[in-house]
Amino acid sequence: MILDGSQDSAITRAADALAAGELIGLPTETVYGLAADAGNDAAVARIFSTKGRPAGHPLIVHVAPPLEGESVPEAARRFASELPDFAARLIAVFWPGPLTLILPRAVDIGSAAAGGQESIGLRCPSHPVAQTLLRACAARGVQGLAAPSANRFGKVSPTTALHVQEEFAALDLLVLDGGACAVGIESAIVDCTRGRPVLLRPGAIGRDELEAACGQPVFTPHELRDDDIASEALRADLGPAPRASGTLAAHYAPHAKLRLMSVHALQTALDLLGADAAHLAVYARAALHTSSERVILRRMPDDAAATAQQLFAVLRGFDAAGARLIWVETPPDDASWEGVTDRLTRAAAA
Repeated sequence: MILDGSQDSAITRAADALAAGELIGLPTETVYGLAADAGNDAAVARIFSTKGRPAGHPLIVHVAPPLEGESVPEAARRFASELPDFAARLIAVFWPGPLTLILPRAVDIGSAAAGGQESIGLRCPSHPVAQTLLRACAARGVQGLAAPSANRFGKVSPTTALHVQEEFAALDLLVLDGGACAVGIESAIVDCTRGRPVLLRPGAIGRDELEAACGQPVFTPHELRDDDIASEALRADLGPAPRASGTLAAHYAPHAKLRLMSVHALQTALDLLGADAAHLAVYARAALHTSSERVILRRMPDDAAATAQQLFAVLRGFDAAGARLIWVETPPDDASWEGVTDRLTRAAAA
């Protein structure tokens, strides 16, 4: 059931459902989430079973914005046992917004949402419907909402309420409609548990912005494995990375097989297939040509943010149109495209 998230009655109904241990579909600025009371382990377990998600793959907990006079949301202090200075600086700049921080977890809450780890991912969304619902939930004693993307595990994330309804058509699921997601890909994730910031998943916020906000270098897992960038002493000092949402090698996958290709490879392959090409969809910035009327050609925006906003909807549309193969032009090797490239690379690996 889809309800207008701008209506007070819909917020009340959703908050009551969450307080009762039920699941709902939640709009955020990144993607739609499948939400439950993060402090209710039984409700969180239903997220894992509904999605078909391994119980050890942690979820992100969404918290309401700070009240007037607060620098950090009270709920964040409830779930986290420690807040490093650089994490507080990231919060000051990017919350509310599309940034998740992995922090040491308080021992008495959120074990199921954290996948049993001693760390937990926290985010404060900027979407007005999400914020209104989180405040209504807090008034009912629900301090945070565990809310992974509202789709079957490993598949394409939803960016509209209709996507969520289609994904879980067999369930009597309440979905708050907040319109199409403005960002369109999941939040950036920064690990703050090991003394230095480590970017576990890129998103709409660039690494240069993160470094400027926290006042120190932000490493990537790849750099920490590179002997020319990170010393053995640094790697030993940091220790093992926590598990984090959406960081598996294969993820975000449409039903059709996705392949990343250069412009030259795309046009060459289309020419070779000729009029016989079928069940094929192509998403590219370049103007490509095909002699087949059964190939779906979709123009990718030249702008990374615009591509991110429509990416998952485009992939879902190709699946709905019956594509068996999806060919995507490889994104530019530019920092602004890191989030899009990450999602496409993981989708292609599935």
